[in-house]
Amino acid sequence: MTVFDLENISDGARVYLVPVGSVWGGVEGMRTAVPGLRFLAAKIVVRDGGDLIWQRHVPAGELEGVLEALPESLRAQAHVQKAALEAPRPNIALPGRDMPLAFTKPRIMGVLNVTPDSFSDGGQYLDADAAVRRARQMIAEGADIIDIGGESTRPGAKPVWEGEEAERVVPVIEALQSDGVPLSIDTRHSFVMEKALTAGAHIINDVSALEYDGDSIGVAAGSNAPVVLMHSQGTPETMQDNPSYGHVLYDVYDYLVSRIQACEIAGIDRARLIMDPGIGFGKRVVQDNLALISGLPLFLTLGCPILLAASRKRFIGAITGEEEASRRVPGSLTAALRGVELGAQIIRVHDVAETSQALKLVQAFHDAAIMDGQL
Repeated sequence: MTVFDLENISDGARVYLVPVGSVWGGVEGMRTAVPGLRFLAAKIVVRDGGDLIWQRHVPAGELEGVLEALPESLRAQAHVQKAALEAPRPNIALPGRDMPLAFTKPRIMGVLNVTPDSFSDGGQYLDADAAVRRARQMIAEGADIIDIGGESTRPGAKPVWEGEEAERVVPVIEALQSDGVPLSIDTRHSFVMEKALTAGAHIINDVSALEYDGDSIGVAAGSNAPVVLMHSQGTPETMQDNPSYGHVLYDVYDYLVSRIQACEIAGIDRARLIMDPGIGFGKRVVQDNLALISGLPLFLTLGCPILLAASRKRFIGAITGEEEASRRVPGSLTAALRGVELGAQIIRVHDVAETSQALKLVQAFHDAAIMDGQL
């Protein structure tokens, strides 16, 4: 099928510009918002009615010509995506802090579960003093953000009463105010968001992309806090019952597009948004999670930083045979490094010291490649 066979597509047809062939340094290829990262080609995919009807790999130097040959509606979509891919990401202002969140290098978000039942470390930091000690340990190890959650969202987890969730997280947030690191509240409840923001949280991280609680989007809009929008199919109780997609990469992308639009309508500027494809949340354990990580560059065309949260998750155990979540550190590091190679700008992890060391090496290699390309 040629480009010109697309003339009979419906009004709802969508095009996806998937960068491929990542390289660091040099001047060839498609430039991106991630400093030093370029792509040598793109896969152009067209869906109509949910069906994949056309795709082609195009070298970066030929991309403009192919885009110009697309039907007008698809051409307009593709140009918007390409512009978003290339536009520099501005620093994100954080309420109550003079220093913004900048993306000159990959940022590490340390996981702090103040819960009795999280899948990997449930019960270890339920006591507020233990949680604060763990947060400070992660800061010393290199965490750029501490993500504090009071409700487990592991597969099969039961909802927690909002008052109890707030009682778990607020004392920890208050105790960490003087530590100089941005604090993220991991919650899907508007009540907890409000309490956490009042206590001094700087970022909202919602696994439901502000959909679970109808009041959440209003709280987020009124806060000026950055918001992480994550894709999930179903709720934690049901999400792994039978996840199903037409094509997971493009379905998740379309969902995040719709949530960005909903946020903008509510008064939340796109410059405040961070995208998370939701590894492990309503995904077939191996095939969907691998497809999303491999396809991360597509999400760069949303014009927002990408957060990757693959740490210790079940797909690593399924591939490696490691049943114990805490023993999945090597797999977690591999997923993190792969994500950074493909453009992820925030890596959410349990094992901060190990991730920090690995990312310092990766950053050194990237910096060397960039400097070499300038000679």
